[in-house]
Amino acid sequence: MVGGGPGAFIGAVHRKAAALDGGMELVAGAFSSNADKSRQQGEALMLDPARVYGSYQEMAEKEAALPEGERIDFVSIVTPNHMHYPTARAFIEAGFHVVCDKPMTTTLDDAEALCRLVGQHDVVFALTHNYTGYPMVKQARAMVREGRIGTVRKIIVEYPQGWLSQPIERTGQKQASWRTDPKQAGAGALGDIGSHAENLARYISGLEMEALCADVTTFVEGRPIDDDVSMLVHYAGGARGVLHASQISVGEENNLNIRIHGTEGSLQWFQEHPNYLYYRAGDGPEHVYKRGNDYLTEVAKHNSRLPSGHPEAFLEAFANIYVNAGRTIAATLAGEAPTAFDTDFPTVQDGATGVHFILTALESGRQKGWVDAQYTAPG
Repeated sequence: MVGGGPGAFIGAVHRKAAALDGGMELVAGAFSSNADKSRQQGEALMLDPARVYGSYQEMAEKEAALPEGERIDFVSIVTPNHMHYPTARAFIEAGFHVVCDKPMTTTLDDAEALCRLVGQHDVVFALTHNYTGYPMVKQARAMVREGRIGTVRKIIVEYPQGWLSQPIERTGQKQASWRTDPKQAGAGALGDIGSHAENLARYISGLEMEALCADVTTFVEGRPIDDDVSMLVHYAGGARGVLHASQISVGEENNLNIRIHGTEGSLQWFQEHPNYLYYRAGDGPEHVYKRGNDYLTEVAKHNSRLPSGHPEAFLEAFANIYVNAGRTIAATLAGEAPTAFDTDFPTVQDGATGVHFILTALESGRQKGWVDAQYTAPG
């Protein structure tokens, strides 16, 4: 792991998710740009001190020098956004597979460079858009693909939070400090959670954006980065969308939710109530699909661990990204072909598409109007 040192939030989440199914072991890390803090985190995790490094460069070099079977199989990158690209590049060029937190990079040039590097070095690259790991999100995707709601006409995806409604970054709060620093984060609410909303809508619907019109706002005075965005979207094929992401919505916790309306029916899913998927047809009652039941699609059942009535949530969904990527990496190392279920995780191309979305929305906000959002990632 690179990043995830003392006081970090997402690093601990990644470690728990990777360890959940028992198929992965954390053996090395450069947990901070501060060598002392990296050693401190390594001690807390009871790692071999010889495998705790003072920088990602040192880690990539020394791990690559170890014999096969002793070196790491892949690296998990959980640094602030601006360090994703140089870290990923160093490990890809050293021949290692990569799992990276989102957004993938802060510039489109860097995102496309990673796409090319992944192809050149033939490595597995997984991006942790963890909300795609929920079984009922996979159920929704399967139902759209099966034509259960007909042709998609309308997509409404919202991601409101309230934790940045006040300037807590000025109190030294670590997570707020780097997320509101444009040099480290690139974009604010748009990059941090808007990217999740865009990815979720694309994952379930299978539709790409053609154009968007974004109102990008900073409500907290003196904050140098966006904290609220609302946009209209035109999708390929004629569907229309509304995307809203906010970190100043007082009282909201992590209320990611999506509604998809088609010609024959509609689907609705709430991240804060993730074990339920709501299906409505125009001529019948509402149906509630529940996680863990035999009537679900095979992919939803494949990504569940517990029987019905036993809630699964955030860590399990996050772990599904890791376990699927891990199986794909293991198959690659063994010279075998991974299954379709194993390759069901966001890729480097999804990462580039997400970066393009963020930058396009920011440009729309600057222009105060519609902009072309069509994009095809390299590879």
